[in-house]
Amino acid sequence: MDVRELEAAGLYDPKSPTAPERLELLEWLASRGTTIDQMARAARAGALHALAGDLVLRPGRRYTIAEIAARAGVSDERVRELSLAAGLPPQPPDEPTYTDEDARMFAAFAGGSTLFGTAAVLRFIRTVGSSLARIAEAAVSLFLVNVEEPMRRQQATERALAEANLRAIETLDGVERMILGLFRTHMEAAITRFRHARRGKTLLTARMTVGFVDLVGFTSLSGRMSPAELGTLVEHFEETAHDVVTARGGRVVKLIGDEVMFVAIAAAAACDIALALCDHFVRDDAVTPRAALATGELLIRGGDYYGPTVNLASRVAELAVPKEILVTQEVATEARSSDLRFEPAGKRMLKGFDEPVALLTVERA
Repeated sequence: MDVRELEAAGLYDPKSPTAPERLELLEWLASRGTTIDQMARAARAGALHALAGDLVLRPGRRYTIAEIAARAGVSDERVRELSLAAGLPPQPPDEPTYTDEDARMFAAFAGGSTLFGTAAVLRFIRTVGSSLARIAEAAVSLFLVNVEEPMRRQQATERALAEANLRAIETLDGVERMILGLFRTHMEAAITRFRHARRGKTLLTARMTVGFVDLVGFTSLSGRMSPAELGTLVEHFEETAHDVVTARGGRVVKLIGDEVMFVAIAAAAACDIALALCDHFVRDDAVTPRAALATGELLIRGGDYYGPTVNLASRVAELAVPKEILVTQEVATEARSSDLRFEPAGKRMLKGFDEPVALLTVERA
């Protein structure tokens, strides 16, 4: 590799105090077959240390929209439609972006559309794309927080950062195998859950209990925290919510900041989940938990739940005072046991509901 070419490309300055370190990185990249043009583009993007990882992330020839559509046997418009549904931004027609893996994915769409219908498959792809985007960002955050940031604090060399980045990308094969295995396990669990919950009027609904738990005081507390402290608090809340809900047979539907939405087939299990979460977080003087539960028909769509029962539980959660768990009469009726105590909490008018709703509090007996 000619050092003069590196200088001409703006990649190397022999007068820089870090010149030896930069040259070590460039020589390492060149030994891996990286071209000067590739290095220059990465440097302009501020990602020279990540270039080796970027090149092995999605290797192979890249195709334009027209080329990938021809290879997959679908129209250009179908490629754009599927990409958008997957949460991937549109690309210029002449930009080589797609890989052979994409061609196989687009071709598989035809079979899915025949079985489920085009609109239904597109809805499913939106759900998958959204979930995978979150998983991808979680993976990037995992590396930045636990590897790159500590290395930068310790003043690691550019080559050391580049090698760490490459090692992280190379672990993705294991992540993919883990996701495939977990997907099949979760499919089994979801099938079982819906079979038990299919007491609704149609196959599109399930009779379940939905719950909301949030932390009062979280917003004001987060404003006084450093990013690192806030990250620790959010991680603690999410980890606790996930573990408590799962251990008691429920399912976390989504986490939004300081609030968790979950569902459970049995109303008693939902009460146990809400009580356990509140018991856990009430020990923290900085925030105070509150919760609400409602039982009824839930509309199932894209891994989420909708309908009047969900709206009811959400509205009731807004009324709960700190350390209080409010439930509807349906929850109390289904969950009555020697382990739980329900006390009337009066009738409340809720936004979006025409009639007052009778509510109760729940505590451990």
